[in-house]
Amino acid sequence: MSESLVVCDVDEELVKKLREFRFRKATNNAAIIMKIDKDKQLVILDEEHEDISPDDLKDELPERQPRYPLQICERSLAPRTFVVYSYKYQHDDGRVSYPLCFIFSSPVGCRPEQQMMYAGSKNKLVQTVELTKVFEIRNTEDLTEEWLREKLGFFR
Repeated sequence: MSESLVVCDVDEELVKKLREFRFRKATNNAAIIMKIDKDKQLVILDEEHEDISPDDLKDELPERQPRYPLQICERSLAPRTFVVYSYKYQHDDGRVSYPLCFIFSSPVGCRPEQQMMYAGSKNKLVQTVELTKVFEIRNTEDLTEEWLREKLGFFR
């Protein structure tokens, strides 16, 4: 049911930025971090980062500070976060690719209706930007180079 639930739209400027990001020519790691504007019910741009490793990206994600104008998850101090990450991936055979990864940080502890709100928004964003490598983490500390390489190993 949450597959078709759309709670928040995606800001048109963000859609444009994400499409440009998808076809960027740079060969470094880069990230776009997004947040939800609860009042407008809109997924919007929060931050952009160039030449950022997975470990540095982890440090940019909020561990205890809410990423929204009002904290939606009242029982959890850890916020949800949307990230689109362009990663320079060196395959075992020497090839290099630049997969576009969608990483959804979803800590445990929110009420089911709040989880559905984020799930619906996540799915809308993934479909709008046509992302295929979608990963979820429950703890921002899990976001490491090893974790990402393991996840991407399934997409050889």
